[in-house]
Amino acid sequence: MSELIFENIRDLSLGETLDCGQCFRWKEIADGCFRGVVRGVVATVSMDGDRLVIDGAGEEQRGMWADYFDLSLDYKAVREQLSAIHPVMAEAARFAPGIRILNQEPFEALISFIISQNNNIKRIAGIVERLCEHFGEEIGAGEHAFPTAERLAVLEPDDLEPIRAGFRHRYIIDAARKVHSGEIDLEYIRGLPYDAARAELMKVTGVGVKVADCVLLYGLHRLDGFPLDVWMKRAMAALFDGMDPAAFGDYAGVAQQYIFHYSRMHPEKFL
Repeated sequence: MSELIFENIRDLSLGETLDCGQCFRWKEIADGCFRGVVRGVVATVSMDGDRLVIDGAGEEQRGMWADYFDLSLDYKAVREQLSAIHPVMAEAARFAPGIRILNQEPFEALISFIISQNNNIKRIAGIVERLCEHFGEEIGAGEHAFPTAERLAVLEPDDLEPIRAGFRHRYIIDAARKVHSGEIDLEYIRGLPYDAARAELMKVTGVGVKVADCVLLYGLHRLDGFPLDVWMKRAMAALFDGMDPAAFGDYAGVAQQYIFHYSRMHPEKFL
């Protein structure tokens, strides 16, 4: 098995990053060691001190993995910038400094966050896994790639019954058809002003503001996005009373992850 190593990696916790609700295809198989599928590549990732070790990846994939884990961004500098905005933000950033925003495949992110509606992380992961098993290309080791828009576009909502996603079946098929036809161009959306990008994504049946914001942040790496679900609204009200998420600026999405994780780990803040 091939192995890819990145040296001198700081500010990356695989547990905090891969298990915080921004992605759904990683499983912890040992303490701090995760196995998953990224852009059709099956890999096992772990940290050995300050070395990021990716088993199952070759040197020709170095750029893809560096991009996926956002290794070019100085997260220490981002934390310092955010921490200067509010003392609670500084506390949240110190609590989980290893969280990074992943650069996920945009169509996978779109479908995954459509599935996420009114769902918990464990159930989302199960639906995504069944979607891949039934409709994704087999890529070895019992794993499947995420299905393409082309593959899903020819299906009818009833064809998705095996994945057990309920009312979301219709939304998934609509998204696949609009992406496959070019009506929704995810790479074009990446470069639009934020509100226009959100509006384009909301042309997909079932995609509202929160799902669109998740796709922009986690699938199109718009770090100025700040998804607000019920939990995050509570967190903002309790910890940052009267503060607009826009105050966090260009790295609002990173702030969102720090706040989300901090809030999950400190429920007493909401009593």
